[in-house]
Formats: sequence, C-alpha cells, structure tokens
Amino acid sequence: MMRWVFGLLMLVGLSACAASRDLDEAPVPLGDFRLEHNIVIADKAQRGPLSRPASEEQLSNAVKAAMAERFGRYTGDSRYHFGISVEGYVLAQPGIPLVLAPKSALILNVTVWDDAAGGKLNDEPEQITVLETFGTAPIIGTGYTMTAEEQLKELSQNAAKAVERYLVRQQSEQGWFTPDSTAAPADPDTAPVPGQSAQIENTDSPTQG
Repeated sequence: MMRWVFGLLMLVGLSACAASRDLDEAPVPLGDFRLEHNIVIADKAQRGPLSRPASEEQLSNAVKAAMAERFGRYTGDSRYHFGISVEGYVLAQPGIPLVLAPKSALILNVTVWDDAAGGKLNDEPEQITVLETFGTAPIIGTGYTMTAEEQLKELSQNAAKAVERYLVRQQSEQGWFTPDSTAAPADPDTAPVPGQSAQIENTDSPTQG
C-alpha cells in the first residue's frame, strides 16, 4: 500500500498552498484546546522512491517543531496530547523538468489524547498525507530549488496545518474540545508523557495488525 501511495504522489500533480502563511494570524477556533505533550516518533518511517535521505531524528524533530509552532498558539484550559508516527516520506531530488520532476511528500498517523478523560479521542490513528507547497517551482519541483532540510520543514508545516483542519472538523462534528463538566478527574498515570514514545507506538502504530 505504501509503495502504491508513493507512486501515485510521484506521478499526479496536486495543488497545495503555503501552510505557514496564517501563523501570524489568530488561530481558528478550537474549543478549549491546549497542546500539552507533543510526541513524534519516526523509527518505522519508509523512505519513498527517488527520495533524499532523512534520519529518524530529523524527521521527528521537524514534525514536532511544526506541531509546536502551530498548536502552541492555542491557550485553552483543557489539555490534550499528540501521539504521532511518521510513516513515510519523499524528499524530492532533481528530476526531469515538465515530465518527471518528483514531488516531496510526508505521511503521518496522528492520535489525539484527552488528558481529562485519560484516553484517546480517535480509536484509530488519523492518516495525514501532504505534498510540497506548489507555487515557487510548480514545473521543476522543489528538488531543484530547496535543500532536504527546507523540504522537510515545509512538509512538516503543511502536515501541521492538515492536522489543524482535522481537529477543527472533529470539534465541529463531535465537539471534541468542548469541556465536559460531568467528566471525572483523569488519572495522570494514563496520559502520555515525554519519554513514553514506545508506549504510544505499541498502542497506536498503524503498522501493527
């Protein structure tokens, strides 16, 4: 399945907009949300065809920084946690203009934890797939115009924006981040904390099963 996804991304041109443009604006409403723990793992990330290499640390740090950048703007009173696994990536190399210029891509699986409830809001991880931002080099691809680090930063920002859209949709449809006055206090031992990435991986990794 992962090979099929990467192959599709390399051949089909999809549009995207710069995800960082709105970071200086007020965040879209997201109930009583505040991001507490922001855990990202990349130990099973698959490198796509024709991709530049990226280390596990580079992948996890880039995604974690982008999530903190976007969701650090939310200052609600209720605490939530992210458990994110990087599933795959393509950091495009220079290709053939107009024909085979490869497109960068990033695939994440995201689980959201409710601190007060002491459990997950989504039983199954939400898979987020994003492409490079088009506009600066729509014909030749970012493999010609950006370093691998710049590509990864851009992809991570696009992913953070996609996660925000997902959370806004869940808040609108499910009221995820509306405080429940009847909820019992959470057991602090059940919430993920820094250093517990192995626990999140064992619980939520889509590569299992």
